[in-house]
This record gives sequence, C-alpha cells and structure tokens, in this order.
Amino acid sequence: MKTALLIVDIQNDYFPGGKFPLVNPEEAAKKAYQLLQCFREHGGHHVHIQHISLKPDAAFFVKGDSGSDIHDLAAHFEGEPIVYKHYPNAFRETNLLDMLKAWEVERVVICGMMTHMCVDATARAAADLGFQVIIAEDACATRDLTYGETVIPADLVHKAFLAALKSYGKVMKAEEILALLAEEQVK
Repeated sequence: MKTALLIVDIQNDYFPGGKFPLVNPEEAAKKAYQLLQCFREHGGHHVHIQHISLKPDAAFFVKGDSGSDIHDLAAHFEGEPIVYKHYPNAFRETNLLDMLKAWEVERVVICGMMTHMCVDATARAAADLGFQVIIAEDACATRDLTYGETVIPADLVHKAFLAALKSYGKVMKAEEILALLAEEQVK
C-alpha cells in the first residue's frame, strides 16, 4: 500500500523559547524524526507541512520570522516536498491532495503539532478524502487548554483527541508504525 508521511507544523515557535511553546515538543519531534528517517532511507513519500499565519497581527508563525521555521529536530532538507498552509487542515487551500494523488498514495501517517488542532484537522480531512489514516501518537505534542475556569493538562488533551481520532484511523506509537512498515516491505 502506498503510504506517505505528513510531518505537520514541527516549527520553532512550539519549542522552548518560541512564541507558543507546547508541552514536551522535543520528545514528539524526536519520534517524528525516526519516522522521517525511515521514509527517507526507504525512498518513501514524505511531506513537511509548515504553517504560515496570514494575520498581520499574528502572535506566532509569522512569515519570515525564525519562529515559523521547521525545527532542526525534524529538519526539512533541500529538495524535499513542503506544503505551506494557513489553516489547521493541511488540505485546505494547498496542493497536498494533488501531491498525494500524483503519488497514488492510499494511506497517510501523520505526526506533528498540535494534536488538538492541526493534527486533528488534517487527520479528519484525510479520512474524509478517502485515505487510510495512521496517527503517530508519541510523535505529536499539544498544550494545556482551558475551558471556563478549568485547565485541561496537555496529557489529557492529547489523549482525548487521540481517543476521538480512533474513529478516523489507527492510533499507534512510532515504533509500531515502523514495525508495520518493515513487515509490509518484507511481504
């Protein structure tokens, strides 16, 4: 089955010192890098997705600012495909769908940031567009959210969204995804 890796928004502003830091983004980015290296080494299709804000008063992901750059832990190499998006859903008003169709991709593995926003929106859209979806649970990160006076810790936000995403695809650890891909290569 033709599979592509979507690396969503692993950008500097989400890391310590950035304008919108998440909880434990380094650990997630390291797992995403393991997946990325597997796709690179085996010639698999992979796409970096980079969010650039269109808002003139944006607090983060400002065009031309180093905070919007892809983080070194999941570095984009020259010549690798990149999709620039302006909305949480990486398919909205981008060439991502055309790219995946041209590659005859049937399944996407999604990793990146933020679980509750761009990963969620992209995974749901991918499923709606007919792709089989796998979300790399430990290669995603998010942040604490608030609802009224209640603070929902990032770990619970992450788990709640992954639980919901199980209706749209498989949720697996990066190591399990790598094992699945290796098994498929042998067959």
